[in-house]
Amino acid sequence: MIRALPLAACAMLACAAEAGAQLRPLEPLEWRMFQAGRAVSVQAGAGWLPDQRASLAGTEGTLVEAGSFRAFWRTGRVVLEAGGTVQRIFDEESRFAAAEPEVNADEDGTRRDAGDYRVLTTVRLTGEGAPVAAALRFGARLPTTDNTVGLDRDATDFFATLGGRAARGRVAVQAEAGVGIFGTRQPEFEQDDLLVYALRAEYAAGPVQPMLTLLGQQVGTGHREIRGNESLGEVRLGLRAGGRRWLLAEVVKGYTDFSPGLGILVSAGMDW
Repeated sequence: MIRALPLAACAMLACAAEAGAQLRPLEPLEWRMFQAGRAVSVQAGAGWLPDQRASLAGTEGTLVEAGSFRAFWRTGRVVLEAGGTVQRIFDEESRFAAAEPEVNADEDGTRRDAGDYRVLTTVRLTGEGAPVAAALRFGARLPTTDNTVGLDRDATDFFATLGGRAARGRVAVQAEAGVGIFGTRQPEFEQDDLLVYALRAEYAAGPVQPMLTLLGQQVGTGHREIRGNESLGEVRLGLRAGGRRWLLAEVVKGYTDFSPGLGILVSAGMDW
């Protein structure tokens, strides 16, 4: 299974159609925080994501995420997490639908707004020596965006996932899945329940660690996609370099209509 996962994901990356987004999926669980000696971690970065769709605005263009961050604090089996994006800058290039009624026109072709902010708690369910580690993660996305800008929904979201991680030699595989209860902009359909998921394979090659990640959210089959709550999906090929101080670069490719084309995410962090 460990060998098959990278091959399958690489095939998806090569064959994914160009995608044009609600904006971003939930980031994967950071299992590093349960390693011995780690109690605090902070990271900051940025992203360049072309062919991104802003669903509520009805436009497609290039999204720049400036000042994305995550901070963690571990006490025993519990990890507290806070994260978000300070600023999103969206350069419009084409229109694929009419904007929602409350979305303002943008005369200079660029939309700017604060990103979403998240607070989460992760509880490790297994002991230190378990061959397969398990954890429960739950939290909320806060309504910090402006729905009149059209980049996101200014709605409160809740999510909960159950995850596991197994390591054999230098290779580690993790997976998580659960439910996202997301607010909408439609009074007749005030919330939508989506499947939230993430898969990751890592190879510990000394100070350099390649990784392959699939993550996203999937709308159920019981109804059509609700605007602003579409299915999202990304494949990421990444390389982390360093130890307690590290750099991470990931190439991103979306495989749903409301995920980006070929983009890049970069971040730097420090663990204590």
